[in-house]
Amino acid sequence: MDIYTRKSQWKWYLAAGGIAIIIISLLYTKYLADRLVERENQQAQQFAEAMRQVARTDVDLNCDFTLPGRIIEENTTVPVVVLNETFKIEYYRNIDNRNFDTMPIAEVRKALDRMIADGADTIIINVPPDIHKTLIYGHSNLLALLQWYPFIQFILIAVFIAFGYMGFSASRRAEENKVWLGMAKETAHQLGTPITAILGWVEALKAANDDNPVNQEMLDELRNDVTRLELVADRFSKIGSQPELRPVNIYEQLEICRDYMQRRAPRKVTFDFPTPAGQEVKIVGINAPLFDWVVENLLRNAIDAMEGGIGVITVVVYEEPGFVCFDVSDTGKGIPAGKFNTVFKPGYSTKTRGWGLGLSLSKRIIQQYHKGKIFVKRSEPDKGATFTVKLPRYKP
Repeated sequence: MDIYTRKSQWKWYLAAGGIAIIIISLLYTKYLADRLVERENQQAQQFAEAMRQVARTDVDLNCDFTLPGRIIEENTTVPVVVLNETFKIEYYRNIDNRNFDTMPIAEVRKALDRMIADGADTIIINVPPDIHKTLIYGHSNLLALLQWYPFIQFILIAVFIAFGYMGFSASRRAEENKVWLGMAKETAHQLGTPITAILGWVEALKAANDDNPVNQEMLDELRNDVTRLELVADRFSKIGSQPELRPVNIYEQLEICRDYMQRRAPRKVTFDFPTPAGQEVKIVGINAPLFDWVVENLLRNAIDAMEGGIGVITVVVYEEPGFVCFDVSDTGKGIPAGKFNTVFKPGYSTKTRGWGLGLSLSKRIIQQYHKGKIFVKRSEPDKGATFTVKLPRYKP
């Protein structure tokens, strides 16, 4: 199991834990809301009884309405509207946080309509012989806020986690970049000394074998390989610094990469590249050593994907608005659909050997240094994969 599979699993575990927290929060909030509804219903019943007691004072002047009056005055949360026998508004409290004589009766009527539409409850207040009133009550703003609380909590937690994750990811990427850059610079530095020494020994051996054509040929090939090592060291030294881009014909540069890789590929691998001759010139600004590194990575991965070293590698060049593009296709084993982005991450590799840095460095070279794009365009299992590289059209 690779590190990115484990990372994906941890994301699912964290998501499941977050969902569990939200569900528990919702259930507990519902429990509190139900208790609050019960309490407000009791308050409404007490308010109705207090109104009934006050109404009795119109019939029995000896009734003491001190306690009912306190109950009525102390209701500062539950919105209530009292209608008389003709259903005209006689009394109200806690409507839009305002009480009697503080808002026009038309606004109270609108608020009453909203309460009824929201499912307000009704209590009939009857005091013989001829007092008939209707108490309509809703629920407090506190209950509405409590019902919204888990959603607000979820949003705040999600925002906190998102910012924390972005900050952590940015910090981790910066740290990874420093590691890769440091490793690249150190590799270039370490290669420099032995390469220089080997070049010296090659020249000395050539001088000592001036009369031996066979040895001279072998030393020439050795010199070519050392030159290749110099190019590798130069590529590593350019990682982390802004390379100089020069205008080139994309067809000619791809032909250079094809020639190098074809001589080192299995004989049964066919390279189907457009020939520079007869093609319309397409100029792009590139750093040739780094660009060649990208193409060689793509071609090497295509060769490795072919079972038995048999297959075809095809390159197609075309244009899009503002870009010169080329597709690198192979007839290998393909890439799983869920791995199209993962293949560009450092350390990801399906091979038993290798560090999984080729495509990661290729993406850095194309995107950061050449301001282009590289991605998996399509892939089918056992039918091959196609990578697309887009480079900005050169502007003199």
